[in-house]
Amino acid sequence: MTTTLEPALSVRQVLTLERVLAGEPEVVAGAGQLDRPVRWVHVAEAADVGVMLSGGEMVLTTGVLLAGDESAQAEYIQSLHRAEAAAVVLGLGRAFPSAPDVMRRAAERCGLPMVVLHRPFPFAELTEEVQSRLVRRKFAAVSLSESVRTALTGLITAGAPLQRLLDEIAQHSACPVVVTNLAHRVLATAGERPAVDDVLRDWERIARQAGGSEGDGWIRAELGGRGERWGQIVLCGHRGDTTTGRLLADRAAEALVLHRMLGGTSAHTWEEQSAQSLLTDLVSGVVPARQLLPRARAAGLPVNRRTFVPLVVRGGEPAQLDRVLRMVGLPGIVAELADSVTAVLLSLARDQDASALTANFATRLRSEAPGTVVAAAGPRAAWDDVPAGLREAQHVADAVVDVLDVPAVVRLKDVHLRGLIRLLRDDPQVQSFAERELDGLLCGPEEGLLAVLRTYLATGRNKSRTAQLHHVSRPALYRRLEAIQGRLGVDLDDFEQAASVHIALLAHDAQQG
Repeated sequence: MTTTLEPALSVRQVLTLERVLAGEPEVVAGAGQLDRPVRWVHVAEAADVGVMLSGGEMVLTTGVLLAGDESAQAEYIQSLHRAEAAAVVLGLGRAFPSAPDVMRRAAERCGLPMVVLHRPFPFAELTEEVQSRLVRRKFAAVSLSESVRTALTGLITAGAPLQRLLDEIAQHSACPVVVTNLAHRVLATAGERPAVDDVLRDWERIARQAGGSEGDGWIRAELGGRGERWGQIVLCGHRGDTTTGRLLADRAAEALVLHRMLGGTSAHTWEEQSAQSLLTDLVSGVVPARQLLPRARAAGLPVNRRTFVPLVVRGGEPAQLDRVLRMVGLPGIVAELADSVTAVLLSLARDQDASALTANFATRLRSEAPGTVVAAAGPRAAWDDVPAGLREAQHVADAVVDVLDVPAVVRLKDVHLRGLIRLLRDDPQVQSFAERELDGLLCGPEEGLLAVLRTYLATGRNKSRTAQLHHVSRPALYRRLEAIQGRLGVDLDDFEQAASVHIALLAHDAQQG
């Protein structure tokens, strides 16, 4: 349920109260400033009342001590202006039967709303009415603050993820919620998806221009601690009053900072989570690519007139891949899809050589992290084709698991039979074939024979290489190969029989993977 406070009283709203209307109020100066908030109502006849104010007061007076002294009248208005009073209300009567020109002109010059009451009016009634409304609002503010803080602290204590906290904040604020780093890149969002997408669609411009005004419902709170700022939380288009929005944003910022401290996370980790969410949604295809475009743009990925290169990397850490991307000067996003499997989406200018840049990235990465495998799909000119490209790269990466020698960049054309078997691995007939062909080894006690068979076939039946990789002598390898052939009932020197066993082994490994 949306959490709201009774809106703050403005000068305009005070003048519409029934008790005030009975005094026949007339605005004689500062009509353009009637939306000023009224923090308090103060009845005072002292000529130097300004020194007793702290800002936001509506001052009620009969002006009895100002009558006949125009310089005192002008100074009175100036002192209220310096004290940042909300307005001055003058009750007409014996002291001033009509609005004094000196006060009216001074108020108009400094933009101070000046109101005169044409009928006798007991000021006590107005102060009672306004003060009671303001006190009720202050209590409501305290209640709201504690309610939001309790809800968010409970989620943090329960170990809730960042997204759950943001969902709670969005529920209270009834508007999109965006968390950014200091460069305005979006780290996380919450709220109704269409509204969030509207905000993200032109995020860079909105965040730097329209987002600067709290009067437009954009409420910001800084994220940071110990003298270091590392981000912002923004309530985008909050429809309640500014005080409510400010309070919600402050409570939200406190909770996010606490969540980061207790969880041992960092703003960089939030960036990784944002990229992971985006790339996971792209790979899964559950959300249409077109709907994910605003999120990609807001995350800092260039998307206009670009060539996209989907990659899946086996080995290496996401942070390491991100660092290599920066080293070679390629824009892209990086996210871990599974253990030791990381997706990378490159965004290149249309006139850049995608193949050469991808190869350069892969070469640099393998020098930093030997043993990594970079699987690449063909470049995509359209954003809508990116999900299929990521799935293609993932398929290629899966197909070369346990392959001994692979090129710097592995593509679909490089996976050959392995790729086909990987696609057919869930077919019952393929599963039955694999079990039947390998039954003699799968049921045996010596699991090491299966590994020897795998290496022997992967090396093109090279006995010397197989013996070297398994650290055994040639005679010992011969004995193991004889045992394998006896258990399977095949002759591995026969090409067709060896090919059949190889296909079965590829299918078995694909099913296990």
